[in-house]
Amino acid sequence: MKTGFDNEKYLKMQSEHIKERINQFDNKLYLEFGGKLFDDYHASRVLPGFAPDSKLRMLMQLSDQAEIVMAVSAADIEKNKVRGDLGITYDDDTLRLIDEFRAKGLYVGSVVITKFTGQANAVMFKKKLENLGIRVYNHYLIPGYPSNIPLIVSDDGFGKNDYIETSRPLVVVTAPGPGSGKMATCLSQLYHEHKRGIHAGYAKYETFPVWNLPLKHPVNLAYEAATADLNDINMIDPFHLEAYKKTTVNYNRDVEIFPVLNAIFENIFGESPYKSPTDMGVNMAGNCIIDDEACKEASRQEIIRRYYHALEGIAAGTSTEAESFKIELLMKQEHLTVQDRSTVSPALVRAEATNAPAAAMELPSGKIITGKTSSLLGPCAALILNAIKELAGIDHEKHIISPTAIEPIQTLKTKYLGSKNPRLHTDEVLIALSSTAARSDDAKLALTQLARLKGCQVHSSVILSSADRKTFQKLGCDLTCEPKYQ
Repeated sequence: MKTGFDNEKYLKMQSEHIKERINQFDNKLYLEFGGKLFDDYHASRVLPGFAPDSKLRMLMQLSDQAEIVMAVSAADIEKNKVRGDLGITYDDDTLRLIDEFRAKGLYVGSVVITKFTGQANAVMFKKKLENLGIRVYNHYLIPGYPSNIPLIVSDDGFGKNDYIETSRPLVVVTAPGPGSGKMATCLSQLYHEHKRGIHAGYAKYETFPVWNLPLKHPVNLAYEAATADLNDINMIDPFHLEAYKKTTVNYNRDVEIFPVLNAIFENIFGESPYKSPTDMGVNMAGNCIIDDEACKEASRQEIIRRYYHALEGIAAGTSTEAESFKIELLMKQEHLTVQDRSTVSPALVRAEATNAPAAAMELPSGKIITGKTSSLLGPCAALILNAIKELAGIDHEKHIISPTAIEPIQTLKTKYLGSKNPRLHTDEVLIALSSTAARSDDAKLALTQLARLKGCQVHSSVILSSADRKTFQKLGCDLTCEPKYQ
């Protein structure tokens, strides 16, 4: 895929813009940090050239000025809420993120447990953090939040929250997931700082929607598709239009909450520093697009991928039809069908021809490779072998793993490990290939091609097992599946 985004320009421009925003206040800025810091693969898919860890790298450029506060909801801790992409609870992910930040040389000042009402698991988690030498603060539920402004901006509202002691000019408030109370944490701190005579500021860092792209630009439509389960809707920022006579894009939740935020700012400071939700943002991504057509095409493909994921969710019982209907409307706006995904038809044609599950992959050259079900291999295992043989220039008919080497693995699976499926999954076939590479030059050459699969598009005629799905994720392939089980 063509590069459409200048990542180095973005890192420089974004860090400089945040420094400018710090200087607008008393050298103290609370930055609500939305989205993923380490693995923003959505951004890297719709803005080809955007590195998945761009936000983290940008923060590292500000490491001498930045301090991180982790916000985690006591309600999420209590119900053992799990991150869908990682399969770990929010409290465990808080610890993981702290380790990740510290490993990158970033200073994690503290953890704030939000929406605290004495939940037992939250109390235990606080003790665990304190035993690890991490400072922990409690923020409490405020009746009528966010509408009851007189109560919120009082000693019985924000005033009851612990004051989070910070030591650096940029305080980044982030969390393991949405709904963790990042914004409320920032606003509470503004209240406490003001009482101490410090005119601190607040800003919001969200990559999407991109405020200075058109409302119906595919990059922004792809964001709507990605948040279809939340029912987020991109919209023109009416406050910005009224104040500046300029059209900018925001999303419904920020537009709806702005009058409340504005009133809170006025109650704390006497006047609001912002005239619109767009004013609060610091995102510079829209200024770093260098090939608009490349980003448009990448975003159209993302909308189709999101549609397939929604259909899978319906089949698995984890999402509703409303989500798929919304994405279907977005597809119609862009005149898209599933056939516009290059790997869909080849996978379905191969499955129909063999009367068994099949899969297809688009290589970096644009060539489509397929894999079918056999007595030895599942379709995705066959697909990966076929793809790396093609990339290595090895004849398709040549075995890079001997069938006699696969048979003992099948015996292990079925006779000793209780598996009913003798065919090798993707992870198993890669281990077999690695073993063969010790004595086969062809296998060794094929193995070195795995890195070239990153960013390749894959489609399966059936919903895949978790083992195959995780392998494609680790290889960096973008996977979609027909919404049916084998």
